[in-house]
Amino acid sequence: MSNAFQTAVKSNVHHTDRRDAIDRLIERNEYTNLSLIVGMGGMRGEFRRKALEGLADCGADDELAELADDTTIDPSLRRRAADLA
Repeated sequence: MSNAFQTAVKSNVHHTDRRDAIDRLIERNEYTNLSLIVGMGGMRGEFRRKALEGLADCGADDELAELADDTTIDPSLRRRAADLA
């Protein structure tokens, strides 16, 4: 796991640093890590949505389609993933 991913998911990280870490994941096209963040139930919705939008920015259509079908993910995130796929 990348350092940026570890920063993004740590519980004691300032929200600005968490946003920056997610931005780095997007820049590096880390589809798997972004998908994991979207699926993390304990993560604030703001960060999950940022990761989801990042997948769209990266052109990760397969990952977005998988998230849209994943019933363990919040329905609003699933709908957004379907819209973006």
